[in-house]
Amino acid sequence: MFAVIKTGGKQYKVSEGDTLVIEKLSAAAGDTVTFDQVLMIGEGAGVTVGAPTVAGAVVTAEVAAEVRGPKLITRKKRQRQTYRRTIGHRQDLMEVKITAISADGEKKKATRKKAAPKAEAAEAATEE
Repeated sequence: MFAVIKTGGKQYKVSEGDTLVIEKLSAAAGDTVTFDQVLMIGEGAGVTVGAPTVAGAVVTAEVAAEVRGPKLITRKKRQRQTYRRTIGHRQDLMEVKITAISADGEKKKATRKKAAPKAEAAEAATEE
């Protein structure tokens, strides 16, 4: 399943397990972020296009790290005025990993193996 989301004034095509670098959000590393501006969602041949967004669709992601972009150098100069300025800029970015895509807004439950109860584990150990 894939989705096209909008964040930071840009659009990204994502699927579960993807890692992407986006504009910084107000979240710390390890937090869960939800993107509700889903422009398109699809799986195989079935594609749903929003007008402008798909109602109820949600993409959930986990913040992996806060990073900084490359340093950009800007120079100003005025002709014949002995005026020169150099300015540097580094954009704050955020690396996120897409964990779930949901068309109806419900979060997928994490599938975990249930641990054997302690009583059964003790019996199995004594039988061996």
